[in-house]
Amino acid sequence: EKADSAEKSAFVLVEAIRQQILPRDILTRKAFENAIAVIMAVGGSTNSVLHLLGIAHSAGVELSIDDFETIRAKVPVLCDLKPSGRYVTVNLHRAGGIPQVMKMLLVHDLIHGDALTISGTTIAQVLENVPDQPPPDQDVIRPWDNPVYAQGHLAILKGNLATEGSVAKITGVKNPQITGPARVFESEEACLDAILAGKINSGDVIVVRYEGPKGGPGMREMLAPTSAIIGAGLGDSVGLITDGRFSGGTYGMVVGHVAPEAAVGGAIALVQEGDMITIDAHQRSLQLNVSDQELEQRRASWQRPKPRYTTGVLAKYATLVSSSSVGAVTDLDLG
Repeated sequence: EKADSAEKSAFVLVEAIRQQILPRDILTRKAFENAIAVIMAVGGSTNSVLHLLGIAHSAGVELSIDDFETIRAKVPVLCDLKPSGRYVTVNLHRAGGIPQVMKMLLVHDLIHGDALTISGTTIAQVLENVPDQPPPDQDVIRPWDNPVYAQGHLAILKGNLATEGSVAKITGVKNPQITGPARVFESEEACLDAILAGKINSGDVIVVRYEGPKGGPGMREMLAPTSAIIGAGLGDSVGLITDGRFSGGTYGMVVGHVAPEAAVGGAIALVQEGDMITIDAHQRSLQLNVSDQELEQRRASWQRPKPRYTTGVLAKYATLVSSSSVGAVTDLDLG
């Protein structure tokens, strides 16, 4: 099947070149809205926010982090997929795959059927022969009237800790609201050491900072700490926030892409050990529970740490890269 798909893709690509169908003909505002809707319906990765913002910037399409929240509120989660669900993408493929999900969204006017595809036809034309409803003999793709969740899973959380926004998977978590003392770490490695040493307790809110686009540099995935939290049996009782990223397999009350990041003096850099932090998925809020006056005093005394790299490509990247809230692109201010 993969070999057949690869062969067909080659023919489609050659035909697209012949017809002069260019990337920017396909990468329109409607196409990005379609992509976000599909991500929500299948329960896709938090990384999609960063990547789609970056691609949209390169394509010259206006797209903001708030667009994800707008679409999330309209689109149900239709697919019961891991890490919060039961199935994997092979099961999704056998149940009808992305075409089936897209047809359901199209029928309910949640994607744009007139968007162009690489084949030169529209989304509606490509999906013309796909059934309106998923097969009845499977439960990977739910019927429209019985979704896994009524709204999308990728929420944009804002507050005094993330004035530009942050990204969290809010479905499948047992505790959608947590308030607890901050446990502050300046790197992924320091956080992992503390978890493995048994120094993290139920109710704590872990803060991993200086792992953002500039601070990392490169915005690493916090896969090791989140996996260690699960391994320690704390997945449902501990929160974690970071200006870094997460793997698509992450589970629990974890919030990434916190912006502004610590390396530019964002509020996450001002958190002190023991500060009370509230993560509220329902209110889509990420709040450091200290006064504005206290935050201003801390900001006045904050000093930017020395960069981890001062020469080479990573130093150049750290100098040029923008906030994760706009896609962590490196040419934002070059025009």
